[in-house]
Amino acid sequence: MKKRKTEFVKWFGPLLDALRELGDSGKPKEVSVKIAETLKISDDILNETTAKLGLPKFHNQVAWARQYLVWEGLLDSSKYGTWKLTPKGKTTYLTEDESYEIFKKWVKIHQKARKEKKYKQNSEEDIDENHPNDEQVASIDLLEVLQSLSPNGFEKICKELLRESGFESVEVTGKSHDGGIDGYGTLEINPFVSFKVLFQCKRYKGSVSRAQVGDFRNAMIGRAEKGIIITTGTFSSYAIREANRDGAPQVELVDGEKLVEMFKKVELGLKPKTVYEVNISYFENFM
Repeated sequence: MKKRKTEFVKWFGPLLDALRELGDSGKPKEVSVKIAETLKISDDILNETTAKLGLPKFHNQVAWARQYLVWEGLLDSSKYGTWKLTPKGKTTYLTEDESYEIFKKWVKIHQKARKEKKYKQNSEEDIDENHPNDEQVASIDLLEVLQSLSPNGFEKICKELLRESGFESVEVTGKSHDGGIDGYGTLEINPFVSFKVLFQCKRYKGSVSRAQVGDFRNAMIGRAEKGIIITTGTFSSYAIREANRDGAPQVELVDGEKLVEMFKKVELGLKPKTVYEVNISYFENFM
């Protein structure tokens, strides 16, 4: 096995274990965090990003592991962003060697399907964990568009997103040297309760640091009850800890992956279309 190309295979077993610990289902990021906690994965690994878009490499590998487990019938193919064990998955425990056998099996099946359809096929060694499926392609395309906007344009589109997400009186300050505050708005919880929110927009391909989260929090103290940092990149593990530090005002973090989901939810700048994915594991029973 070429380690660089198939590194994600080692997460097959831990992913199943993590879902069992979470009660047989969980959100993608919950699963990644549980694996990292259980295996005590270092911050250096967790902070690694993919070369092209600066997305979290570890989480991307776990997502690829999930896809193979879906094909194997160990995870449910959910449409609602929740990963769930199937009855078979609940009782399956995988070693790394067993995981690699599953990987080879599905590489072979997909190669055969591509060959029969006269598609360009990849050899087993050319399977790349960074090669996206259709749903991931749509997300990557949106991230690339957002990362190509001007800084001012990104601030304005974040303003529109917040409005579509239920915020009122949203404004971009357009001021420099304002402690990193790019805008503000009001979120109404109910007719009796509402609070002011300050936000910061970072059109990044890399990671937002702990210091940047701390600086933003210091700028919002005394000016608003809540703060949000929105980025097309990621947040370092240290930044996430700083945002949730006990005794300090919490700062909500929206990374590139979550940002894409927010755009999808309100269909802002997106045209929805239905895409059907062939469930090869179903047809395998008839081969």
